[in-house]
Amino acid sequence: MDKSSFGGIILAAAGILAGLLIEGGRVGQILQPTAALIVIGGTLGAVMLQFPLATVGSAFKRLAGVFLHGGGADEASLRQILAYADKARRNGIVSLDADLPGVRDRFLKQALTLAVDGTEPTELRKIMELALDNQVEIDEKIPAVFESAGGFSPTIGIIGAVLGLIQVMQHLDHIDEVGRGIAVAFVATIYGVAAANLLFLPCAGKLRIRIREEHLQKEMMLEGVISILEGLNPRIIEIKLQSFLSERSRKSEIAPAGTVA
Repeated sequence: MDKSSFGGIILAAAGILAGLLIEGGRVGQILQPTAALIVIGGTLGAVMLQFPLATVGSAFKRLAGVFLHGGGADEASLRQILAYADKARRNGIVSLDADLPGVRDRFLKQALTLAVDGTEPTELRKIMELALDNQVEIDEKIPAVFESAGGFSPTIGIIGAVLGLIQVMQHLDHIDEVGRGIAVAFVATIYGVAAANLLFLPCAGKLRIRIREEHLQKEMMLEGVISILEGLNPRIIEIKLQSFLSERSRKSEIAPAGTVA
């Protein structure tokens, strides 16, 4: 669980609701299902018009990564690579062929397969960097979906407010309800602005960080496999790959290479 994401959204919601209550407002005043329907439906429709359906679906699947993040993945990958390096140094690079079925990461498995098959380090790097570049192109569209949603939702909120004002103006004969109607109409604007600045845009930023971490992890895997193929000492490989880890990960002690994960 990402404490920063959960804490941030709770703090933001609590601050806004506290301000509303301090000013004498009520939570029920901003609970308008019609306004929410206009903002959510309009924003989602605009996003689907801009992006392919598969991209939108992938973006919402990745949304869980904003709030749930498995820490220590880069350290686990480093330990795994060091175990492979130790085995390859003792038994040769071909001995890793037996471990290939158990490799879960597709990128690492492909790099190790090429290494076991005798691919030259330079050629292996070209092949895997091309695959990584293609993956970057795909992954960059994920946060772009939420950035677009953050741009659309305030405008959709204004549309909802205008629609509400139209309904109010049609009932000016009940002047005592005009003020209440105007207040309700502007709830859509609140929903649009809040969705953009408290959900869509922050999620886009967090997903960019997550995706960059994943790419760094793959770069570390590639560098590790090439180092194994070049026959470097596992200790040298460890020092070399630790530069890819975050400051927090570098401070933690990396367990010595043992069995292959």
